[in-house]
Amino acid sequence: MARALLALGIVLIAANLRPAIAATATVLDSITSDLHLSGTAAGALTTLPVLFFGLCGPAAPLLVERLGIERTLALALTAIAAAAALWLDGSTTTLFAGTILIGAGAAVGNVLLPVLVRRDFPDRAGLVSGLYTTALAAAAALAAAVTVPLGDMIGRGWPGALAFWGLPALAALVIWTPQLRRSIRPADHTSSGPVRVTRLLRDRLAWQVTGLLGLQALGYHTTLAWLPSIFADSGVDRATAGILLSVSGSVAIPVSLILPTLAARRPSQRGWIALLTTLTATGLLGLLIAPTAAPYLWVILTGLGQGPIFPLTLTIIVLRSRTPEDTIALSTMAQSIGFVIAAAGPLTLGLLRSATGTWTAGLALLLALLIPQLLTGLAAGRDRHIGSTPREEAGSGKRHPGPARSGPGGRDGTPFGQEQRATDA
Repeated sequence: MARALLALGIVLIAANLRPAIAATATVLDSITSDLHLSGTAAGALTTLPVLFFGLCGPAAPLLVERLGIERTLALALTAIAAAAALWLDGSTTTLFAGTILIGAGAAVGNVLLPVLVRRDFPDRAGLVSGLYTTALAAAAALAAAVTVPLGDMIGRGWPGALAFWGLPALAALVIWTPQLRRSIRPADHTSSGPVRVTRLLRDRLAWQVTGLLGLQALGYHTTLAWLPSIFADSGVDRATAGILLSVSGSVAIPVSLILPTLAARRPSQRGWIALLTTLTATGLLGLLIAPTAAPYLWVILTGLGQGPIFPLTLTIIVLRSRTPEDTIALSTMAQSIGFVIAAAGPLTLGLLRSATGTWTAGLALLLALLIPQLLTGLAAGRDRHIGSTPREEAGSGKRHPGPARSGPGGRDGTPFGQEQRATDA
C-alpha cells in the first residue's frame, strides 16, 4: 500500500511539470496583445521555463542534502502553485516572475523523479517511468486543449485560465504529504558517496546522454511553444490550433506508457531512437512544406516522434547508471546542461520568424538538428554504464544487468544520499 501511494505521488508530481507551459503557448497571442509584448519578449516568455529547467537543475541535489528528497519535491509543488497564483494578477511583472518560478519548480521535479524510480522501484523502473512520463504528456495535452475555453468559462481571460493550473499542484501536494514523514535530513556523505557531476564531465557516455536529452527537448519545447502560432499564421483559428497541439501530445500518451518498459527489456535502445527520430522528421517536413494540407497527420507524426522520446531518454538515464547516486549525478548533468541547450530553441525560432516573416527557416533548422539528435541518441542507447570503459563492460560477462534489486540505493540497502527511510508498511 505504501509503495502504491508513493507511485501515485510520483505520477501526480509529474502531471504538474508541463501543463502551465502548454497552457501559456495556447494563449500566447492574447498575452502578447493585452500586455503589448514585443516579439522578443514573447520569445523570452516561451524560453524562460526551459532555460530555468537547466539553470535550477543543479539546485536539486543541494536541496536534497538539506531537506531530503520528499520535502524537496513538496517545495517544487509549492513553487508551481505559487507561480499560478501570481499569474492571476495579469501584469507583465507577475507573468514573467511566475514563468521563472514554474521553471524552477519543474526543474527540481525533472531531476529527482528518475532518482525516485531508481531508488524505490528498481525492479519496476520501466513501468513506473512509463506511468509518470505518460502523466506528464497527458497533462500537457489536456492543458493545451482546455485552456482557451477554460479562460472563457472562468471569465478572467488568460490570467484566470493560467491561474487554474495551480489547483492540480495543490492537490498533488496534499497526496504527497504522507511521504514527508519519511523524509529526514540525510547524513553526511562518506568517502564512498555519490558520483559527482564534475566527474561525469569527463565521461563520454554522460555527454552522449546529455546531448540526446538536450536536442530532443529543444525540438519538443520549441514545438510546444510555437505550434499554435504556426497554424494560426497559416489561417487556422486559435481554438483549433490549441486542439492540434493537444492532439500532438495526446497521440504520444499510449506509446509513452509502454515504451519505457519495452526499452528497459533490451540491452540497447538504439532502434527506438532511430524510429522516433524518423517520425519526427516526417511530421516536421509536412509542417514545412504544406502545414494546412494535412494538419492532423503532421501533428500526429510529430507527436509520435517527439512525445515518447522524452520518457525513453529518462529511462536511458536510469539504465546507463547503476545506483541512485549515479542516477542523480547523470540526471543533474543531463537535465541541467540539456535544458540550457533546449532553451535556445523557442527563442531562436521566434527570432527567425520575426526576421523572415515566415516559419520556414525555423522549421528547416529543427529538421537539421534531428541529425545530431540521431547520432547522440544512437551512442547513448548502447549497452554501457557511466563510469565504465567498454573493456570493463565487456569483461563483466553480463550484457544487460538491469536495475539492481538491492545493495547501495536499493530498498534494502543504503538509500540515496544515505537517507534513512522507514520500511514499507
